[in-house]
Amino acid sequence: MPRFTVIVPAYQVQAYLSECLDSVLSQSYPDLELIVVDDCSPDACGAIADEYAARDARVKVVHLQENQGLGRARNTGMARATGDYLLFLDSDDTLTPDALRAIADRIKETDEPDLLVFDYARTFWNGEAVRNQVAVHLTERGPAPFRLEDRPGLLRVLMVAWNKAYRREFVEERGLSFPPGYYEDTPWTFPALMAAESIATLDRVCVHYRQRRQGNILGTTSRKHFDVFEQYDRVFAYVERHPGLDRWRAELFGRMIDHYVTILSRRDRLPRGSHAEFLRRARDHYRRYRVPGAGVPARSRLRHTLVRFGLHRTFRALRLAAALRRRSLKHARRLARALRSAALRLHYRIQLRLPLRADRAVFAAQEGPGGGPGALEEAFRTHAPHIRTAWIARPEHRHAVPPGPRRLLPGTAACWTALARSKYLVHDGHFGPGLRKRPGQVFVQTEQGTPLGHQGLDLRERPAAARDTDFEELLRAVDQWDHVLSGNRHTTLTWERVYPGRYTTLEYGSPRNDVFQRATSADVARLRESLGVPEGAVAVLYAPAHRDHRRTQRPLLDLGRIQRRLGPRFVVLDRSPVPQGGSRGEDGQIIDVSGHPDVASLCLASDALLTDYSSLMFDYACLDRPIIVHTGDWDTYEATRGVYFDLRAFPPGAVAAGEDELIDVFATGRWRDSGTGRLRAAFRERFCPYDDGHAAERVVRRVVLGETEGLPAFVPLAERGPVPSAAAALARYPLATVPQPSGPHPVTESR
Repeated sequence: MPRFTVIVPAYQVQAYLSECLDSVLSQSYPDLELIVVDDCSPDACGAIADEYAARDARVKVVHLQENQGLGRARNTGMARATGDYLLFLDSDDTLTPDALRAIADRIKETDEPDLLVFDYARTFWNGEAVRNQVAVHLTERGPAPFRLEDRPGLLRVLMVAWNKAYRREFVEERGLSFPPGYYEDTPWTFPALMAAESIATLDRVCVHYRQRRQGNILGTTSRKHFDVFEQYDRVFAYVERHPGLDRWRAELFGRMIDHYVTILSRRDRLPRGSHAEFLRRARDHYRRYRVPGAGVPARSRLRHTLVRFGLHRTFRALRLAAALRRRSLKHARRLARALRSAALRLHYRIQLRLPLRADRAVFAAQEGPGGGPGALEEAFRTHAPHIRTAWIARPEHRHAVPPGPRRLLPGTAACWTALARSKYLVHDGHFGPGLRKRPGQVFVQTEQGTPLGHQGLDLRERPAAARDTDFEELLRAVDQWDHVLSGNRHTTLTWERVYPGRYTTLEYGSPRNDVFQRATSADVARLRESLGVPEGAVAVLYAPAHRDHRRTQRPLLDLGRIQRRLGPRFVVLDRSPVPQGGSRGEDGQIIDVSGHPDVASLCLASDALLTDYSSLMFDYACLDRPIIVHTGDWDTYEATRGVYFDLRAFPPGAVAAGEDELIDVFATGRWRDSGTGRLRAAFRERFCPYDDGHAAERVVRRVVLGETEGLPAFVPLAERGPVPSAAAALARYPLATVPQPSGPHPVTESR
């Protein structure tokens, strides 16, 4: 008996079915059966399902002799289900990675509830994903399991079958089944929630709900939308048969009226000329199921009044008025933005004519406060305290601004005043095309670390990476730079070629890496505790590069599988563009740190770095901790982005071309053996010669204080003290005893 039965009805979805089935069969939790019900589909759905069944014994296919509709197809699947829990998945939707494992863990934590409600995200053709707007009702805080009266807000979550897992015995005992017709989920979802003796929630996106441009059933204009009346008749008939559920009548009535108004308001649902008839039917239901004395929320009173009296003409007039209001507000907002923009431009021009303030500096960074600008801002306050500093940060980054500098919102009058009158401007990118650098201002460009992939003018031959880069505008921005920071000779030579200008290169080291030399063991322990890394665990920071040639990023490695193969003493800090989430249970320890504001803290808290082509590897090498490089799509990355050297020939540590090889690198201990130590030493010598903790001080003394003599001398690598390690765990964790592969090591051989 499998743990889960996933039921997938299929009808005219041949373009999406394979992706749907793959998302189920590739789950890290394999204890499942997949029942595909071919609802007499006229396309290739049946053949596709049969191909999957031939390859995987967990797949069962049922071919219906005539089209029965979504509800009855699901019933057919349920009749053949043997799993402990039932899940329904529409054939154009997908499960997210590790969804079943998360569901299984939550079911176990909550003592096998009758019903588990999880979250979903709408995914659009352009790759955008938008999470459910009422996810607040899925919080896992509070006692669990519970009954519906403890969380009545669950009735406000989208009433579909596929965002829940149902205990099969509960479904059979209650006699739940799907009716025919449109909106078949309505008389299934409400009775299931009301009848469940135990309910739990999972605050995690487990389903990607595809928003198709065309072909969506509910977006089809048809009289079948009138089926909604029969579906609500079934809901209230269920309440009639179970008198103990009478307390839910008022809530169900409110949901019913909201549903009817939604259908009326959508232009693409009801055929022309049928709206008045639909409203009359809705009025009859209003009178039939209204609960006397039940209050109506203020925001719903107008809708209830329209339905109660069947005011079709009033409804049409209000809808036209609402459309006119939306259009007027849109134009008004556009005009307001234009006037505000003109006022700000005038304000900026006035500020440019006022005296420059020699005691002011303004800082900004592309990814929020931190990095090179953050290190320099701290050095300004330490070594040039007479300079008053300010940070330009978007609202979502304001919490990361340190307490010392003044906080500025981009695009405000205060921000433009600071840009016009501050002597020092510091950024790791560009302030924008509106900036006019005036005589006497000093622009310090920190850039974002050592480059591996092509940058600047080199991207002219790489359209996938360059996208819509305006190279003329880029060069105008370069002309504003006075100083560009560099951490090594490779970076200096690259910047001066791809960003040609009259600036001065300061090859002083990377200020953003100073923190690595100043950190103490207590700092490291505090960071690990704040991230939830268990004591004695080996923390691996996973930080892959962004793939410019892909509009939507997707996981490159199955972190759950890798972590399980490595064992419970390994913890993965996941900083990938598409975090895979994970459980902190028996089988996996994956911590999502994608939103962490300070990547330097993540580096200090980890024991090793797993990456591919991210420039973070050059910074991480300063820590002298193991670095593992995954080069599974090297040829694609090299062709689309372009690289400055072959990382496989000069790596900072062990190299793995595939996921299995990567697991072997950890299992055999190659990730931290003496051979990879020598590779890392050579890498550090080339790319970290000046990162001794004083880079920011050198820059401030040179640029602000005007010192050219007596700057802090560079400390050679051999004379630097060891950076405090997070892992005493590394010393306690013995090298694996798995035999080394025979033959020469591929990395050593390439060198």
